[in-house]
Amino acid sequence: MTVSDHSTQLTVNMWNCRNESDFILIGLTDSTEVQLALSVLFLLIYLVTVLGNTGMILIIHLDVQLHTPMYFFLTHLSFLDLSYSTVITPKTLENLLTSKKNISFSGCFTQMYFFVLLAATECFLLSSMAYDRYIAICNPLHYSVIMSTQFCSFLLTGSYIFGAMDSSVNILCMSTLNFCNSTVIHEFFCDTSPVIALSCSDTHDIEFIIFMFAGSTLLLSLTTISVSYASILSTILKIKSTSGKRKAFSTCASHLLGVTVFYGTVIFTHLKPNKSFSLGKDQVASVFYTIVIPMLNPLIYSLRNKEVKRALSRVMQKTESSKHWGKQWC
Repeated sequence: MTVSDHSTQLTVNMWNCRNESDFILIGLTDSTEVQLALSVLFLLIYLVTVLGNTGMILIIHLDVQLHTPMYFFLTHLSFLDLSYSTVITPKTLENLLTSKKNISFSGCFTQMYFFVLLAATECFLLSSMAYDRYIAICNPLHYSVIMSTQFCSFLLTGSYIFGAMDSSVNILCMSTLNFCNSTVIHEFFCDTSPVIALSCSDTHDIEFIIFMFAGSTLLLSLTTISVSYASILSTILKIKSTSGKRKAFSTCASHLLGVTVFYGTVIFTHLKPNKSFSLGKDQVASVFYTIVIPMLNPLIYSLRNKEVKRALSRVMQKTESSKHWGKQWC
């Protein structure tokens, strides 16, 4: 079979046996009242997500004192949160507010590709941030040398490359499936598990490959985070002064909280057999890490971070000064 023939076959397999062109997303509930309430809630959360993450990016960009490796990574964390929330939430709002519940096969697989890409990239970015905190606390004298601009860019590029590999393998596996019986997805977005559950093909090998890649992503990133924080904890315990311990721990407390929330829901939802997918608990977990966590991250990293608060104050003072000088010139 030629490459062209294989590509054609993959495209054909993405259409079910009845030649229906759409999946149906049944969403979270059939109740009109609950759908309206959820749409208002999700819209508010999405607006906070956009404002919070955009604000974080702007503050870090505008304040020179935040041009450090930790905030370099935090800028891209905000970008990832903003992006994968945008991949999911607008379509979810459309489904809740209108009678249109369908999503095309190409649209579904596109949404799935970018969601897995962004989520997997965030896993590796969080591990890069943990390594940054490890160097800052355990090897502070060589921090500026080790965490150079080039090395930070290397870690960021590597995160995107691994994320793209994970997402590409996921989509290539999914594109070999046939959907003959049902196209109703019991979820509010095109996630891997509920889509695989619809296939009339033998999914054992596909599930194994996807599980191995997803598991490898989680294992590699979690191992890096665990080793980094084990070393950080060992170093902190050696500090004699209580104030020194508190200061060292405060530099990584926000990141540790963000990691716990993100990985907890991802592992609960994905790192298990697809046949055990359940509507109730899995959908609540999916809502949490696709819609709620992107809103929480800027709050976690700003409310618990004195440097960000001071940077915000400096940016606001500069803005007020600019307005004052502008009025004087006028």
